[in-house]
Amino acid sequence: MHVCLHHHSEQRAVDPAPACRLFAGHSAERVAVDLIAWLESRGLRDLVTEEERNSLNPQVILAAVDRRHPDSGLVAELEQRLTREELRASSSAMPTACADPLIRTWAAVGARLAVTANNSPRTVRSYLEGRGLLPCFDPHIYGRTQDLGHLKPHPHFLNRALNATGTAPSGALMIGDSHFDCHAAVRAGVPFVGYARDDGKERELRNAGALIVLRSPKVIQSMVSGQA
Repeated sequence: MHVCLHHHSEQRAVDPAPACRLFAGHSAERVAVDLIAWLESRGLRDLVTEEERNSLNPQVILAAVDRRHPDSGLVAELEQRLTREELRASSSAMPTACADPLIRTWAAVGARLAVTANNSPRTVRSYLEGRGLLPCFDPHIYGRTQDLGHLKPHPHFLNRALNATGTAPSGALMIGDSHFDCHAAVRAGVPFVGYARDDGKERELRNAGALIVLRSPKVIQSMVSGQA
């Protein structure tokens, strides 16, 4: 999950570090396998290629079916199934180290924050409410709808967050943990900083074009605290 922020005094927007690992305690790989099994039970195995199945990424499975049957009842059912699994996962999601105090610090200095995520908005709200962070963001939560063409790397969610906070792209900073985030930022004209939990993620982000990759949002928190 990602956040866009508008700071009233400096007229700038910032997208702080990903807030959590949603599937830390509820395997995304298992969710993907279950979605594939559901498709196969209906004789729809060919809607997903071998490469897509091997990704073990539920959003890859959902996007693949949407490309072959856009705006269909099948896609709507699959999206609802994924949303239910995300909601289950939100109760065991692992917060990113320092993310909660970073969010609260930004809110305390007058920031307006907005979540941009490829997850369901219901999932985002569930997680934030459980952490006591929902008041920091509401109503600016932008996430997956049945129009899957708006998922990142499309800049749609980021553009909505910028428009809602009245922020120019050049006055924004997006911090993301995937190549989708990096590409969305580039397409929106927003500066990007990568957040990597491990070497593999750092390689992914640098290969996508990220010039700066951090291993901890604590650096950002220190900067914001110093400006408060």
